[in-house]
Amino acid sequence: MMRIAGLAGIALLLATGAFAQQADQPLLSGEKAFGDWKADSPGVRRLIKPGDLQKPYATESASNGGGITDRPEGAKPKLPPGFSAELVASGIDNPRVVRVAPNGDLFVADSRANQVRVYRLAEGSARPAATSVFAKGLTRPYGIAFYPPGDKPQWVYVANSDSVVRFPYRDSDLEASGKPETIIARIPANHHWTRDIAFSGDGKTLYLSVGSGSNVAEDMGAQPKGGLDDWARAQPLGAAWGSEEGRADVLAFDPDGRNRRTIATGLRNCSGMTVQPATGALWCVVNERDELGDNIPFEYATAVKEGAFYGWPWYYIGDNEDPRHAGARPDLAGKVTVPDVLMQAHSAPLNIAFYEGANFPADYKGDAFVALHGSWNRDVRTGYKLVRLRFKDGKPTGEYEDFATGFVISDDAVWGRPVGVAVAKDGALILTEDGNGTIWRIAYRG
Repeated sequence: MMRIAGLAGIALLLATGAFAQQADQPLLSGEKAFGDWKADSPGVRRLIKPGDLQKPYATESASNGGGITDRPEGAKPKLPPGFSAELVASGIDNPRVVRVAPNGDLFVADSRANQVRVYRLAEGSARPAATSVFAKGLTRPYGIAFYPPGDKPQWVYVANSDSVVRFPYRDSDLEASGKPETIIARIPANHHWTRDIAFSGDGKTLYLSVGSGSNVAEDMGAQPKGGLDDWARAQPLGAAWGSEEGRADVLAFDPDGRNRRTIATGLRNCSGMTVQPATGALWCVVNERDELGDNIPFEYATAVKEGAFYGWPWYYIGDNEDPRHAGARPDLAGKVTVPDVLMQAHSAPLNIAFYEGANFPADYKGDAFVALHGSWNRDVRTGYKLVRLRFKDGKPTGEYEDFATGFVISDDAVWGRPVGVAVAKDGALILTEDGNGTIWRIAYRG
């Protein structure tokens, strides 16, 4: 018994030391924070500020997509000391957003298969006790939300690329009991098609993100019909027109799909949304534009301020004018809202979840996790990981750190592309990736 206790004490000492080593890693800032996949490791900390932006075209625009390979035998996400990852499922066609039902079931949008899948895990385990297809025949489903919020939802809302529908739902349903009811129709679906949805805490507002129809509004047209001045007076600040009308926006509706209004504009592709439990604020993670260089502009996560304009397509990260639209909108200078947390350019953030569970160490509570799908428009890969955004008293510090890495094998080979992240009912973290179609359960073992 003394030997076992001694070994346990040594293990605890080693784990404590590992945590201390992780916490002692220097905070990378400025150009040192840019890096690439080779420098990624759990615990690496970064702080990027608007003043760290490089000038456009400081590097050539690179194309570095593809490279997906089979997951090596035994490969798992690399995590901080004390955490472990277990495989829930693999071989799924295209697992993207994951949301957790009040009873603990995992609802996963299998976007390319046009269906929503359900996984019911055995208690405290990654082993599925039941699996099912909740709904099929959808159109590139992505966002999922339960309504009303709380313990007894009556509907499951699903955001297709071109509509929002809902299905009747009762606690523990593994299959939809009725046909979909269309709540919002005629959403433009080309180019950025990932439509996320979220309900406000009081259940009175349904938020919908609609990404842009292009990289930087190439086909929008120089002037809206009737002239720019009339358009600017009649529309929300920074609203786009032509082929981009109603896009690069966060919209709001009543739960029945009526009373459409615009919450914020200029968000090129808010591909993931959630409501912060501590404050009730809506948060977005945004894919910024391409083809300006390796390290520009920064991706970001931000609390979405009502009436705010975030820059696209004319500006980025404040009053930095996109050279491809130079001089087009001087009236918007000084009116661009700077996002809260800046992340390395071309990381491709796709989803966000705040941690309020009881499984992780106490200092994780209130922080957020963001899944970075990974770059294509960069000479050396970046992203392809799950990061932790640090908060203090409900407010972001601007710092983020690597949490789950190891998805990149080499400059030319990647086995995992993180997409969805959610907190399970037992406090574990659920992560999806669509490179090899896997779902992971991440838990703290101590």
